[in-house]
Amino acid sequence: MGDYLELPEVLVQSGKVIALPNPKNTSYTHQVLALCLDRNINCVLILRQEEKELLLNAKQLFEEYDIQIEAADDKV
Repeated sequence: MGDYLELPEVLVQSGKVIALPNPKNTSYTHQVLALCLDRNINCVLILRQEEKELLLNAKQLFEEYDIQIEAADDKV
């Protein structure tokens, strides 16, 4: 579980929550991909609209690494 919005530091330090890159960053998609590969994450559930457009545009890239991209409001 993770978010790019401000998170309680105690949750981040405990490893229960991951601080995600901000989707306003120009390299957001690649930062998320690197995070997935580094942490062996094989499915990303998109919760926020600003993330949805960026990650769905890169869905094929993620699939090349066997990482599924899914949206919370619909199956993609």
